[in-house]
Amino acid sequence: MYYEVIPTKVFRAGADVLTYSSEIPLKAGQIVEIPLGRSKIPGIVKTELEKPEFATKPILRTIYDEPLPSHLLNALLWLSEYYLCPLPVVANLFLPTGVLKVRKRNFKDADAGRRSVVKIPLNPAQKQALEALESVPTATKLLNGVTGSGKTNIYLKLAENTLKAQKSVILLVPEIALTSQLVQVFESTFGQTVTKIHSRQTEAERHLTWETILKADEKDPKIIIGPRSALLAPLKNLGLILIDEAHEQTYFQENPPKYSALRLASFIANDLKISCVQGTATPLVADYYLAKENNAVIKLTERAKKTAEKPEIKVIDLKNREKFLKNRYFSDDLLKAIKENLKSGHQTLIFHNRRGSAPLTICEKCGWQALCPNCFLPLTLHADSYELICHTCGAHQKIPKSCPECKNPELVHKGFGTKLLEEELKKLEKTAKIARFDADNTKSNSLDALYDEVKSGDIDIIIGTQTIAKGLDLPKLKTVGVVQADAGLSLPDYGAEEKTFQLLSQVIGRVGRGHLKDTEVFIQTYQPDHPVILNAISENYDDFSDYLLKKRKKAAFPPFYYLAKLTLTYKTETTVLKHLKTYYSLLKSDKNLKISAMTPAFHERTPRGYTWQIVIKSKNRKSLVNALKKLPENSNLHLVLDPPSLI
Repeated sequence: MYYEVIPTKVFRAGADVLTYSSEIPLKAGQIVEIPLGRSKIPGIVKTELEKPEFATKPILRTIYDEPLPSHLLNALLWLSEYYLCPLPVVANLFLPTGVLKVRKRNFKDADAGRRSVVKIPLNPAQKQALEALESVPTATKLLNGVTGSGKTNIYLKLAENTLKAQKSVILLVPEIALTSQLVQVFESTFGQTVTKIHSRQTEAERHLTWETILKADEKDPKIIIGPRSALLAPLKNLGLILIDEAHEQTYFQENPPKYSALRLASFIANDLKISCVQGTATPLVADYYLAKENNAVIKLTERAKKTAEKPEIKVIDLKNREKFLKNRYFSDDLLKAIKENLKSGHQTLIFHNRRGSAPLTICEKCGWQALCPNCFLPLTLHADSYELICHTCGAHQKIPKSCPECKNPELVHKGFGTKLLEEELKKLEKTAKIARFDADNTKSNSLDALYDEVKSGDIDIIIGTQTIAKGLDLPKLKTVGVVQADAGLSLPDYGAEEKTFQLLSQVIGRVGRGHLKDTEVFIQTYQPDHPVILNAISENYDDFSDYLLKKRKKAAFPPFYYLAKLTLTYKTETTVLKHLKTYYSLLKSDKNLKISAMTPAFHERTPRGYTWQIVIKSKNRKSLVNALKKLPENSNLHLVLDPPSLI
């Protein structure tokens, strides 16, 4: 017997499968060990073949008797075609690291023990939304619910109904650490039916969890919770896909194979004829537009708790320095609210989406800037460690005692980040317990590690980046302060306004959840009349999406055009331009495409060399894909289809 096998290693450009012989019959999707050159690697059986005219090597062994479920094999083939990625690269997504290793079970099996399912209360609005979701004929449905509207209860009810039908559920979350409350609710409701998959598991734990799922009885339904990789759990009886915070950019994988978990989830749902429910208060405008076209948007417009009251939102114009007499970063009104909270035992949350102390170090005499030697991007001051750090490549440098160019001893640090805000507040409120949460936290002082202290109110002032904007439900939180609401609007990216709206909506939604009365939000901004700021404050998603869709249509961006980003990297800029001109000429001749000028990438120089890019647009995705398929192979060329960002 002879089989086409997808290896997990690229063996030749333009080739995706290899033919092997086997003495025993195999099934499509079965995982096997195969020889490739001098190596022994895992492979996935694709299909049986007639005896070929050439000599073949034998399959070494079958790793598991159970094949991957057919929907996963279909998904593997679809991902390769849809995102123009070699099958061997895609195949690695579907198998755990170290799949050839024999593991010892030294942790509790995922399916050991059960707990009876609790009944789940729904208010009238939630019941109506549930009925609407069940009546939508399309596989993919969008549950657009304002913060605190009770989307979680609808997820729970849908999951309960699916389990009763002896089917399994996948719940995708952006990151386990940022959605610990949602995970806890599912675990307390469904007990050991829940299996978590996440990045903090060891290689062995992830492998054994995956193996347990693969070998599980079809009549033993499970709930799998995790980030985008959880979508590839080898469930034989999948009946429902839930995607929480569906707008999050973490659902797009930035490393090869570059793909959207939202698109993959929709494909799987269509393939199995099951429901895929995307839940979010701030949908991606392209997804919202398409869901509206399919009459697949279900709205929840009211907060679930009767005691929930919208917070009072106060907009502070950063241009009016009369409002900042006591401190240059925090308005007088915000500082007054912080003091009152400290007296009454309530919490304050300070949001600023930039870490470090200062993003720019310059000499005001000659204009010298502290730039990364690898990336040529400004180095960020980290005052606590007294060093300059590149937030792109991670390079560290000591702070020079004087300007390297003109020897001026007075260097100036401009701008601010969360570390500087923490230092300022510690000076202003010496007795307050303050905690900062951003990408600079270690495991011991992360939000996950200090979660109980944050929720109980032991920490008086919480400072952070987008880490604290999402998923937190804090009973003692009274005040939210956004230090510079428009900071992200100036980024040269078509998604900048959308991300700013999402972050503002999320951070505003941390209060007004029914725990306390008279909650308040201070929005400090240089652009108080900007449509993004105004619509986020008023929770007016429809007006925001209308505003952004008009701009997208005029500028030929999604959902009206499909996008691809082509980047080329070489050691010298001359070589990059020489090769990029060839690709530019080939693409420019295609009348179905809109081609941007050749431009330096946002991060033009990295340790790998110089990177330039071309942005390609087309009203027809097939035309776009066909044009990209015709481009010459080049290991320095990188293509991203449907990129969520162009920087």
